[in-house]
Amino acid sequence: MISAIVLSGSPVKSQQLDEPDLSVEEKKQLLLEQYNSRPVVFLERYHTHLKPEHLEAFSHVDSDCRTQYYCTEVQKRASSSANKMRVRNHRYAALRALQNEGQYFSEEQMRFREPLLYEQYIGQYLSEEEIIHRSQEAMQKGPTGLSDLLINCYQEKVLQNRLQQEQNREDCAEQEEEEDDEEPTQTDWEPTAEEKALLREEFLSRMHQSFLEGKDKDFNYSEVDENPDYDNLDILNRDAEEKYFDEDAEDDEEDAYNITD
Repeated sequence: MISAIVLSGSPVKSQQLDEPDLSVEEKKQLLLEQYNSRPVVFLERYHTHLKPEHLEAFSHVDSDCRTQYYCTEVQKRASSSANKMRVRNHRYAALRALQNEGQYFSEEQMRFREPLLYEQYIGQYLSEEEIIHRSQEAMQKGPTGLSDLLINCYQEKVLQNRLQQEQNREDCAEQEEEEDDEEPTQTDWEPTAEEKALLREEFLSRMHQSFLEGKDKDFNYSEVDENPDYDNLDILNRDAEEKYFDEDAEDDEEDAYNITD
C-alpha cells in the first residue's frame, strides 16, 4: 500500500521550493508514520491511489463513517475500472471474431457504413477497372435473382446519396476554414501502389477503432458488452491489444496485507 502511494507521485508533505526532493525511503517512512498516527485521515488523503486489496489495513477503524465512505469509493472506482476493462476485452474479442467471419469488415460493408471515409481513403483513387471489379465482386457474394439485383441497385443509390450529403457538409466546412488561407492547395494527387496500400490499412484501422469505441451506430453492442461467452475466448494476447489501445503499464501487484511493500 505504501509503495503504491509512493509510485503514484502523490506529495506526502509540504516542501519549500529550495528543499531537496525526498528519497523513496523517506517518503515511505513519512507515509508509515501518517498511517500509524491517523489512519482515517491517511485514508481520506490517499484513497484515490488505493486498491480494494489495500482496504484490509483500515479494518481496525471501519466503525468510523469516513472510513466506510472512502472504502466504498475505492470499491466503486475499482468496479468501474474492471467493467471498462471487461467491455474493452469483449469488443476486442468480437472484432477478432468478425474479422474471421469476413462479412462485417468486408470492403463492401465498410463502404456502406462510412461512405465518405471510404471515398477519401480508397474510392477516389480507384481506376475504372477496379470500380467494375468491386461491383462484380459484390454481386458474386450474394444471391443473383432479379429482386436481389434491384435491392443492390437501391442500396448503391442510397449509399451515393449519403456520400453526396456528407461530401457537401465537409466541403462547406472546408470552405469556411479556407477563407482566410492564402496558401495554394495541391490537387490531382495520384498515390503510388504502395501509398494506396497504406491508405487502405489506415482506413481499416479507423474502422476497427470505430467499432472498439462503440461508434458503429447500427451494431448492437449490448450483445457483446453483456455477453459472458466472450469471457472465455482465449484470443486476447497483449501484443495484439496494444495495436488498438493506448494504455499505461499496469502497476505491479501489491501484497494485500503488507502495508510497507
